[in-house]
Amino acid sequence: MNIDGVFSGGGIKGFALIGAYEEIEKRGFCFTRVAGTSAGSIIAALIAAKYTSNEIYQLIDELDLKKFLDTRKTFVPFAVTKWLLLYWRLGLYKGEELENWIADKLGDKGIWKFSDLPPQALRIIASDLTNGQLIVLPDDLIKYGIEPGSFSIAKAIRMSCSLPYFFEPVKLNVKKNTNLIVDGGVLSNFPMWLFDKENIKKVRPVLGVQLSHNTLERPKNKINNAIQMFEALFETMKDAHDSRYISRKHARNIIFIPTEGVLTTEFQLTPEKKKALVDLGRNSAKQFFSQWSY
Repeated sequence: MNIDGVFSGGGIKGFALIGAYEEIEKRGFCFTRVAGTSAGSIIAALIAAKYTSNEIYQLIDELDLKKFLDTRKTFVPFAVTKWLLLYWRLGLYKGEELENWIADKLGDKGIWKFSDLPPQALRIIASDLTNGQLIVLPDDLIKYGIEPGSFSIAKAIRMSCSLPYFFEPVKLNVKKNTNLIVDGGVLSNFPMWLFDKENIKKVRPVLGVQLSHNTLERPKNKINNAIQMFEALFETMKDAHDSRYISRKHARNIIFIPTEGVLTTEFQLTPEKKKALVDLGRNSAKQFFSQWSY
């Protein structure tokens, strides 16, 4: 059965999305259109390129995640330069290794640009800090004078994954103007609104996979110090747009995967934790399908 799918952001927690995808495949569902933010954009792109869940697991399992921590070359120890990188480059790591890896894996399937996929097959969320707006890639590229189909999918994913202060923002240069693009999760971490809209009949079922508790069951944030307040501030900002949109009606079509205990930027994830996240995604999907009707 053909469906549309939406995958949320969550950084390293995205391993759980692979387990959920495996269970979705096993149930005989096939994605016609996919969308995602940050880690969800990676899974969505690989699905659009016709990777199976087993192939995606193999790709990620063999990957040394620390490879993505690509610092700029300096003669000074990283412990000293990191504050300068934050100040001048606006991020600790470049993000180029992530983009190159994605480009290689999509290229293996003959996919490089959005025009290599069917129209609307893949949509990715990013945040334009310069203009203070959410952007949907490739659709909104036309506003920047860029032909949407000609744009690199790997570049779009890098934009969507550029977690503020962790990865450097991506610079989109258009007509002498530089626009700084960062993680789509800043404005919409779970863009189910792309496919499932109020008062508009859906072409096919829309299934979402979100790396969090159901909004109605989410634990309260504990705020006892400034660091916890910053974490709560970012989480609130990240989920505010989507939480307002997701009603009980929409929630019944979402696989919620509670991933507390794993940091978004835990690039030193052990093989055991990787497997545990994949298992968590698979089991959450199994529980969901035991009561889902479409």
